[in-house]
Amino acid sequence: MKRVSTVTVRKRLVAVFLFGIIVFGIIVFRLGYVQFILGDQLMVKADESWSRNIKFQPERGNILDVNGTILAENVTAPSIVLVPRQIKDPEKTAQQLAEILGITKEKAYEYVTKSEMSVNIHPEGRKISEEQEKAIRTLNIEGVYLAKDSIRHYPFGDDLSHVLGFAGIDNQGLMGLELYYDDMLNGNEGSLSFYSDAKGRRLTQLADVYTPPKDGYNLVTTIDSRIQTIMERELDLAVAKYNPDGALAIAVDPKTGGVLGMTTRPNFNPENYQEVDPEIYNRNLPIWSTYEPGSTFKIITLAAALEEKQVDLLEDHFHDHGHVEVGGARLRCWKKGGHGEQTFLEVVQNSCNPGFVHMGEELGKEKLFSYIKEFGFGSETGIDLQGEGTGILFKPENVGPVELATTAFGQGVSVTPIQQVMAVSAAINGGYLYEPFIAKQWVDPRTNEVVSTKEPKVKNRVISEATSKEIRNALESVVAKGTGRPAYVEGYRVGGKTGTAQKVGPNGGYLQNNHIVSFIGFAPADDPEIVVYVAVDNPKGVQQFGGTVAAPIVGNIIGDSLPVMGVEPRKDGLEKEYLWPEQPKVEVPDLIGMEKNELMQMMTDLSIETSGDGDIIIDQDPVAGTKVEPGSKVRIYLSKKNENTKEKRSE
Repeated sequence: MKRVSTVTVRKRLVAVFLFGIIVFGIIVFRLGYVQFILGDQLMVKADESWSRNIKFQPERGNILDVNGTILAENVTAPSIVLVPRQIKDPEKTAQQLAEILGITKEKAYEYVTKSEMSVNIHPEGRKISEEQEKAIRTLNIEGVYLAKDSIRHYPFGDDLSHVLGFAGIDNQGLMGLELYYDDMLNGNEGSLSFYSDAKGRRLTQLADVYTPPKDGYNLVTTIDSRIQTIMERELDLAVAKYNPDGALAIAVDPKTGGVLGMTTRPNFNPENYQEVDPEIYNRNLPIWSTYEPGSTFKIITLAAALEEKQVDLLEDHFHDHGHVEVGGARLRCWKKGGHGEQTFLEVVQNSCNPGFVHMGEELGKEKLFSYIKEFGFGSETGIDLQGEGTGILFKPENVGPVELATTAFGQGVSVTPIQQVMAVSAAINGGYLYEPFIAKQWVDPRTNEVVSTKEPKVKNRVISEATSKEIRNALESVVAKGTGRPAYVEGYRVGGKTGTAQKVGPNGGYLQNNHIVSFIGFAPADDPEIVVYVAVDNPKGVQQFGGTVAAPIVGNIIGDSLPVMGVEPRKDGLEKEYLWPEQPKVEVPDLIGMEKNELMQMMTDLSIETSGDGDIIIDQDPVAGTKVEPGSKVRIYLSKKNENTKEKRSE
């Protein structure tokens, strides 16, 4: 028998011991890696394999106007949830569901026989109508449940549709503010987790875990629903009257850049967006549409010329022959034969193209285009909506004498309506170019605490206050004495400018008798609180001029908006100059306290309608001092003679 030496045994023991230490070290390292590195992941996976989650959707935040009026909200619209294992008669259940939801029996049968714990019928069983909900509750089908759910509701229908946008079946924002601020409006979903065995049976010995949903924040906008309603009404009337290819309107606060109202035609109902051609809801014209602005762009040329002291509106004169020769091209004035000798204030009032060509030439290419870019043209305004256009400007190397001349009166360049509104706001607010915005505040729906507030953002100081004041005065005279007279509002100081833009056809040339007519107005002229822009695309059955079509619309919007904004009427503005066949308005006299037979002795251009019995006038409508159109009706209210009436009249 071979003997093993003590040294050999000792070596073998050491080797085994070292090997054991190494194996043990590997095991310890692996256990440590699993415990400390992979532990959290494995715990999650184990928890997922044993747990079952029921998700709870958060409430989407409401969208409100600046005064708290709801513009978008949630209304209850339950969804159907099936538990197939509890359905005892799949054939009958499938038949009943098919009739209620308007699907085939075969499709319904597939849902009720699925080997799943719970089944959603998508999309027919999601957010069902009141009639469908009532039918489900009446039948009380075993294994068929109604889960709480909601659908987006827009109380104003198709008003503001392109701005608000819409949400999808899962309450996800798909367009407009709903999409732009989807993360803030949507919130975070919650869940109820419980543990079950491999067969899906609930393990009652383990506690459930409930995570509540976090509702989305409410969005308070700069929109004033009262002004928005006025704008919608006026555009509806314009569409009915002129049958245009399209129309748009924007109102902003020139002191902040906040959007007070915005609308587009054609529009749509956000709750039925699936029934609308995507070309309609994908085109928010005030920020998307680009076209030659026409004469509204002359405000920018005027601002640059005044700031650079290239023209004095009262001292400098210009003779308009009806056209001007530039670089071999004849550029015409809209008035055949021209306006003759004018001050430059009259050039502005008359919207005289040759006069503005002269201003552009005095400024020169570098100066004029520098101001155009400073006023924000050629780049996005930064408004919080998708799909904003940038417009098209001439490249500096492509600007010759003709391009300089046409740009000066708004032809040859392409801009968006929102660019024009913000640029004109800067021209009349003291020279500050603001970034337009709609989202004003975010509010926690549970505590009503303001989470964040959007502060007005000044992008640039373009012109001085002195220049801005000159522009305000000049544009007020346009409305009182010039081409903008149809926008005049009795009792308020209104300034503005007309625009008649030629449209480029598919072959590159200008279309005939097909224009975008526009008007941009503001009030009060000495301290503007609202700027309104209206453009109507190819109005039918009318002379296509901004002063004829768009100016009266802007006048109506401003005239009805200022009272709801709390702006008091005044009598210190410029008096309107009337041209034939226009007639001055008539001031309604004070009739209260007069006897009925005294009306026969009054010379008046008003018609009288009486109500009540008696001989003494105790009330009237409109009130005394109101200016109305000649021939307008004044309603008087009569009562019998008494001492109180006599005393009132004597006072």
